[in-house]
Amino acid sequence: MTAISSTEPQVAIKNALAHCLDKTELPGQYCQRGKVRDNYDFGDHLAIVTTDRQSAFDRVLASIPYKGQVLNLCSQWWFERTKDIVPNHLLAVPHPNISLVKKCTVFPVECIVRAYLSGHTKTSLWTHYQNGTRQYCGHNFEDGLTKNQALPQPIVTPTTKSAQGDRPISAEAIIAQGLIGADQWQAAEQAALQLFDFGARIARERGLILVDTKYEFGLDESGTLCLVDELHTPDSSRFWRAESYESRLTQAQEPEHIDKEFLRLWFLEHCDPYGSEPLPEAPAALRIQLSQRYIELYETLTGTAFEYSDTTHLRAEVQNTLQQRHRQMTKELS
Repeated sequence: MTAISSTEPQVAIKNALAHCLDKTELPGQYCQRGKVRDNYDFGDHLAIVTTDRQSAFDRVLASIPYKGQVLNLCSQWWFERTKDIVPNHLLAVPHPNISLVKKCTVFPVECIVRAYLSGHTKTSLWTHYQNGTRQYCGHNFEDGLTKNQALPQPIVTPTTKSAQGDRPISAEAIIAQGLIGADQWQAAEQAALQLFDFGARIARERGLILVDTKYEFGLDESGTLCLVDELHTPDSSRFWRAESYESRLTQAQEPEHIDKEFLRLWFLEHCDPYGSEPLPEAPAALRIQLSQRYIELYETLTGTAFEYSDTTHLRAEVQNTLQQRHRQMTKELS
């Protein structure tokens, strides 16, 4: 990929608006599309392409320049530093948008770890609490709590995974329904809390608060617990600026977000994001701002300067990388 001078980030992002990676194709190869990722089966491993699609409210809202690269590279950074906590599925990153990963049997539940009573969506912990819920995913909450306050300790609030939307569930129900074995769930829950503790400490060192995040686990071919999907990215996690948190909490103001939360809020103010058809188009200025935030978060967390690239031929570059890997795989099997 052709690098662009890092002194021209706003120009690079503005130019990239017209060349977001919103879809990929590999002729003759089946693609399983998620809200953000396109997955290709290469036999003994998968090629996962992280696109620029932006999702929330269980649907795609817009395309954000460089977002896919930020997510993919951010996950790579965290995967390399947490493999001693729990193994992960990452094998290689042949392109900023592409990860080659081990095949795993993914658990049908996600581990959501929360350290604060917060959120705006209908599935958020604060929404449930505000509506009178005092027992959530097997955890009990007392009366009189306020929005955005810290919980006594981080908790795991699992959700099921389905095309109809995620559903909160307790650990007891997971085991009782046979979704995951008791030993497997205990190992996944423990790994999730250890990952969150590590991520929160790194974030604090960088002046950030890791508010909540999601983890996905599965078993690799040897039956070993394995972390999959993504890790501590602006998509899977919410971050606040630590410096202003206490003062804003005292004044009943929302914390300073450095993630996609403000895009959620924009859609909540302009439509019913769960049901409106079609959705209003996110303004270019909003997409640029979100791109800048994603890049800022990547640079803050990793301490690495983001390398802006010319995205004019991004889709072709991704397709060429996939084709090369496919040819290599075919040659190895012949």
